[in-house]
Amino acid sequence: MGAAATAALITPGCSRGRSDEPAPDGPARFATGNKGGVYATYGDGLAKLVTEVTGVSMSTINTSGSLQNLRMLATSSADLGFSSSDVALDAWDGQDDFRSGALRFTALARAYDNYVHVVVPTASNIFKVEDLRNKDVNIGPVNSGTRVVAGRILKAAKVNVKAKYFDLQTAVAQLTQRAKEPSKPGGIDALIWSGGLPTDPIKSLQSTIGFRLVDIGSLAEQIALKRFGGYILSSIPPSVYSLSSSVPTLAIPNYLLARRGLSDSWAWWTLNTMFRRQADLMTYHAEAGSLDARSAVATMPIPLHPAAERWYRANHI
Repeated sequence: MGAAATAALITPGCSRGRSDEPAPDGPARFATGNKGGVYATYGDGLAKLVTEVTGVSMSTINTSGSLQNLRMLATSSADLGFSSSDVALDAWDGQDDFRSGALRFTALARAYDNYVHVVVPTASNIFKVEDLRNKDVNIGPVNSGTRVVAGRILKAAKVNVKAKYFDLQTAVAQLTQRAKEPSKPGGIDALIWSGGLPTDPIKSLQSTIGFRLVDIGSLAEQIALKRFGGYILSSIPPSVYSLSSSVPTLAIPNYLLARRGLSDSWAWWTLNTMFRRQADLMTYHAEAGSLDARSAVATMPIPLHPAAERWYRANHI
């Protein structure tokens, strides 16, 4: 089911496994993420392809990330949305940021994995998480999954920082400012981000101030053991950002989720387009190449949307 096996799908009615799926009867809204981030880039591409395939508009909404997206699904302010698995599980279980009440939604697919980046300028004297103590550190927008996992990392390290809550592009600009003009007020010493590979605004730093990624391997192991189901021990390969070596970190699966009551036609055509137009989707972001039907179904305990379940069965998954 990888990119090499996909075939172009032009109009409703020529899909693999089912030929009579009706087109959606109205527009859809897709909550993505920070401008410049993988959620937004990937989501914009998927929405354009689904609109092309169905002839019905799917628009995207830039958001702060996972927490905001889940709340928008819960209030029907969005029909589809990305969320990291750890935040989705918190919402499903009604814990941490969702202690006021569990949320209910369905899943279409596990799309790709985020990787936690702890980014510092090449010339920085920060080499481990403990070196962040009392530094100006961006931990992501308040309603983002980045803020959730950053908080867990800092808590595990028993480190207090001067937390900033910038979006990705602002955080990159603030890191650049501090690196270039350390004597001037403003700027940040480090940024923590959870995103796909590569996250382009971060990658661009290599051609300006240069950057390193801090090894969080030992902390990642602690967190993964405590939060089973939301985190995976992994590493960021050196080739992604022209680094000297791989960097141990946490990987976090990303789910494409749907609000309760989303029509079968929207769920089916969105999922079908992800797979049948995967090669085209990869032109928007390389992470689309990570989509694989065998892992895409792994969203438990979040149940699959009935139309998504039907799609996987029809395609022998």
